[in-house]
Amino acid sequence: MKVLFTVTFVIISLMLGLTATTKMTQPLKADNIEIQDSILRHVVLFKFKEGTTKSEIATVEEAFNALPNKIKAIYSYEWGLNNSPEGLNKGFTHCYLLTFKTEEDRGIYLPHPDHKAFGAILTPYLEDVLVVDYWTRQ
Repeated sequence: MKVLFTVTFVIISLMLGLTATTKMTQPLKADNIEIQDSILRHVVLFKFKEGTTKSEIATVEEAFNALPNKIKAIYSYEWGLNNSPEGLNKGFTHCYLLTFKTEEDRGIYLPHPDHKAFGAILTPYLEDVLVVDYWTRQ
């Protein structure tokens, strides 16, 4: 009787353990990722017109760098200059990475008057722009 009880206990424990393991290793559903585990990245690349001076580019940099203090919907912000040794940047020199918690926050940013004012500063010097948005896990 004692052996039967022990074997039954071990089998039930293993079954419960397999069930718990199965539940823990199931992939997350895409609709949960955006809400619970992800942030929205907004990548912006600039190629300046030939002949744009360092001073003019500095004015653009300063104006873009001021946006996170003016638009509270921006969750985080960073930027930098291309330094890739691959030579595949196609003339794009400036990369800006803005992060938003929600699509609604991005929706506040895009038409925001301060963002529009920045566009007015940038446009005379801009040869081309590339923008990519994507959701990523934190």
